[in-house]
Amino acid sequence: MLQASSVTRRFGALTAVDALDLEVRAGELFCLLGANGAGKTTTIHLFLCFLAPDAGSVRVGGVDPVEDPQGARRQLAYIPENVALYPHLSGIESVDLFCRMGGTRLPPARLEELLERSGLARADARRRVSGYSKGMRQKVGLAIAYAREAKALVLDEPLSGLDPEAASDFCAELGRIRDGGAAVLMTTHDLFRAKELGGRIGIMRAGRLVEELAASDVDARELERLYLHHMRAAPGDAPAPRATS
Repeated sequence: MLQASSVTRRFGALTAVDALDLEVRAGELFCLLGANGAGKTTTIHLFLCFLAPDAGSVRVGGVDPVEDPQGARRQLAYIPENVALYPHLSGIESVDLFCRMGGTRLPPARLEELLERSGLARADARRRVSGYSKGMRQKVGLAIAYAREAKALVLDEPLSGLDPEAASDFCAELGRIRDGGAAVLMTTHDLFRAKELGGRIGIMRAGRLVEELAASDVDARELERLYLHHMRAAPGDAPAPRATS
């Protein structure tokens, strides 16, 4: 559903993404780990067609975002680190606005149902979003993704700043989206949640995907060890050896 093939993206002398090969299938959740500046957000922006690759190709459901940006975006929903909403609107009005912008009109009962499905309490759905916590705003973002019936969901650091309960609720909802058949690509610094969510995990450093593994193949401690090895390794160092039982 999401595919990057030998993708490189430069900003002047800086190579932000370097010969990246990445694939996320329908019904799969892929967590992309890495330090700030590793190239994670640039990767997300390439799939969203906010940026074009300097080399290689990107596909969203088989569509090239550079050649057909609208065709690619119709298949995607995007949740950034901070979901931007108009503070004077309620949760229901916010979802309604984004639906109308996309050419869809849904009845209030359906909008309320989508927000409730995303984990937002019914009473909060009618409050102004100016009084929402970050976790509540993220739930509005999920409701918008549900309304779009997107085949792929891309998320850039959505867990940053969430308290443990809100992060747990949000991750549980992502699991349900994955189980519903969508491809989910999420960047995060949270190694524990990446392991908990299952699926596949990739570690980026200096624009390269330096490690890719199944979450089921490692425990949380081993994942942390592998991550720290890659963050501390000098260029040309040997890959981190896997722990054996």
